[in-house]
Amino acid sequence: MSSSGSTYGDIHRYEPARESTAATLAIVLLTVIEVVFVFMFTYGLVNGWGLSDTGNMFLGAILAVVFVDLAFILVLYRKEFLPDVMIVKKRRRKWEDLYVREEDADGAEFGVDAWEQVKRAVYPYYKR
Repeated sequence: MSSSGSTYGDIHRYEPARESTAATLAIVLLTVIEVVFVFMFTYGLVNGWGLSDTGNMFLGAILAVVFVDLAFILVLYRKEFLPDVMIVKKRRRKWEDLYVREEDADGAEFGVDAWEQVKRAVYPYYKR
């Protein structure tokens, strides 16, 4: 679904999420696996597996698996359950920066109108 609005903030394209059942089952399965590995990491941490060299590496590997599993859960959720929305944004010129106005692109003299420079340094979005 597209709109022809060109004002800032208009939705340019909106595609609803697929919300597939296979992705839901995969997320549930990955969440169960996540809980098992978190329990195993906590059990190993409490029982002192980290005091030996191999146990410390084993705990590190379990922690890595926990975060990789969490990453897969988040990727599946983002891909299958969040809509694809493109909004209209303002185009900015290449030289433009938050703190530089067009008339100040070449720089400002030091000490001239110091109070205005202080106001712009403290509040960069200061309007004239």
